[in-house]
Amino acid sequence: MTLVGQTVVLLGGSSGIGLETARLAPAEGADVVLVGRNPDRLAQAAADVGVVATAAFDAADPDRLREFFDGLPEPIDHVLNTTGGAYYAPVADLDFAEARDNVDEHLWMPLHLAQAAIGRVRPTGSLLFIGGTGARRPAPGLTLAAAMTAALPALTANLALELSPIRVNLIAAGFVDTPLSARLLGDDLDFRREQLRKALPIGRVVGPTDVAALAVHLMANTALTGATYDIDGGQQFVRA
Repeated sequence: MTLVGQTVVLLGGSSGIGLETARLAPAEGADVVLVGRNPDRLAQAAADVGVVATAAFDAADPDRLREFFDGLPEPIDHVLNTTGGAYYAPVADLDFAEARDNVDEHLWMPLHLAQAAIGRVRPTGSLLFIGGTGARRPAPGLTLAAAMTAALPALTANLALELSPIRVNLIAAGFVDTPLSARLLGDDLDFRREQLRKALPIGRVVGPTDVAALAVHLMANTALTGATYDIDGGQQFVRA
């Protein structure tokens, strides 16, 4: 049990990767605080996995984020941020309001989180962000996603220096079979799953439990900071 006596805050913890981390972290001895926007879904997730506390608010709101961290009764050990989704559109069709929201989620929100965590995360603790690998290969419609994909590793490395000894790491995930993926793909989900099973070197689709296991390892291993860890089943090396 590698996280005994430690507290983990999961932003976006009511489904997908966050929820699976909420299942796994207590098995390693951690207390878990779940944060999500939807109070009903958050309550259901908390009842399902068993947590010490929940907080329902939009983590992209910097004032509410700061209020949450300032209101914590004692220091915490780890924060995993799984909030935010991808925005894909060709430049000709770019909705700049949506694009700005996406930049807020992937660039400004991590900076607000890092600032709010100072003095609230123990020196032996960590911040962990979720990014992607899918936009590393240029393609139509990926301009904004590619920019965010490129920005996050640099942000992570610099935050690791500025927040030291707090550790900062990034998980770069490919396709993960989550409820978000299901909503984005709709009727094409099963086709995409089968396509990946045939193409990926691992012969299966990456699931949220795979990412959660990596997240817990990065929390526990105190030698790791400032780095980006790919988990995509080899997706970036094949045409998938």
